[in-house]
Parts: sequence; structure tokens; C-alpha cells
Amino acid sequence: MSGRSRSGGRGQRSVLVLFDVDLTLIDTQGAGRGAMVAAGRAIFGDDFHSEGVPFAGRIDPLILRDLLVANGIAPTPNHAASMRSAYVERLGAMLDGRVRTLPGAVALLDALDAVEEVTVGVLTGNFEETGGMKLRAAGIDPERFAVQAWGDGSPFDPPAREHLPPVAIERYVALHGRSPRSVTIVGDTSHDVACAMANGCRSLGVTTGRTSLDELSRAGADRVVEDLSSTEEVMSWLMER
Repeated sequence: MSGRSRSGGRGQRSVLVLFDVDLTLIDTQGAGRGAMVAAGRAIFGDDFHSEGVPFAGRIDPLILRDLLVANGIAPTPNHAASMRSAYVERLGAMLDGRVRTLPGAVALLDALDAVEEVTVGVLTGNFEETGGMKLRAAGIDPERFAVQAWGDGSPFDPPAREHLPPVAIERYVALHGRSPRSVTIVGDTSHDVACAMANGCRSLGVTTGRTSLDELSRAGADRVVEDLSSTEEVMSWLMER
């Protein structure tokens, strides 16, 4: 899915800004992890756990695979599909009343949307359906993102987050008929930074997650901010090239 079509300004937009979701735009207070574990317990029993499985910044297909392996379950396509379906079924209840937008996130999205040169997109490890659920629970319409690259969008096996920027750029080209002059990935983890660097994109790190300013800087982020609340400052940097 490439998101809604942007009428007007076709061929004029040249800056692509791609946002991570969890702990960059919104905070679900661990609803995703909770729903995945609940899904595993519903299918495989009450001993299903997430101990030792990293979640932050990773794509959902790999998280589900590692959850299965950590619980001694073969990561077959059927098991993965069953887990995904059960996860979707349980996430809504986990999200109810516990999701919030992070400081400055919506104001920055609105400000970027008002600039003719900018196309705003999402690049996230979430499955498309669950990422959309999380955004809607925070009051953000997923369709506001003209370009969408979800965690299940890698064309390769095994998938990786580094595969997603080319997917987003391909969708940008389909939308505007030309390549963007600059692509910036905004995220809260070193995985966001790494996938930007692997594809020649700029990265803006935000410390609204569990990764510190120093860690994001050492990972190679082009710039790091505490949050997205300084709208004009962040906008100015995003438009630099």
C-alpha cells in the first residue's frame, strides 16, 4: 500500500521525510509486546514468553520469528501466520486507553504537510494492519502518510529493516514521477539510523524511546533531538538539502 494520492504539486515535491511509529510519533506503553505474548499464549500455552527477544526498532516478522524460536517452536510460515492473526485480534484491546502521541509529533506532521516541497511518509517495523491500529488509537489517520513502508514490506527473505527505504522511494517515484532530492528517516533507535545509512538517507534521531542521545550519535545519526516539539528548528534542518 502506498498511501493516499497527493493531488496538486505533482512533480514539485522533492523532500521525503519518513517517520518511525513506536516511540517516535506515539507511545503505546508496551501494547505491542503484550499483544504478541498474549497471542502466543492463546495458541501455544501459558508458558509462552518474550524473555530475551529484543523489540525496539525491529521489524515485526523478525520479532515473531524470534518469539517462536525462544519458545522452542519451529518458525514455520503456518506458525508465523497464526501468530500474526492472533496478534491482530488482541492488539485492539491492549491499545484501548493507553496510547498517546509524543511531544511535537502531530504539530510537526501538520507543519510538514503544509509545505509543498515535502512528502511525509511512514517507515516502521510494524505490520501494516497493526501499525495502522496503533496510529488510529493515537488519533493519527494512517492515510495522511502519502508514502508507506511497513515492516512486512521487504521483498527479500529473510527480511530486514534496511530493505524498506528503497520500497518507500519506489512508492515516492510512483506518486511523483521522479526521485526525491533528499530522504530523511526519523526514529528513536539505532536500527532507524542504520537503515538510513545503509541506503544513503539522512537520519534524525529522537530520544523519546529507550536509546540515548549519545547512543544515537554513536550509531551515526546526522542529528539528534530530545523530541519533536521544536517544530521550526526541526523543519529547518529537514529542509536543508
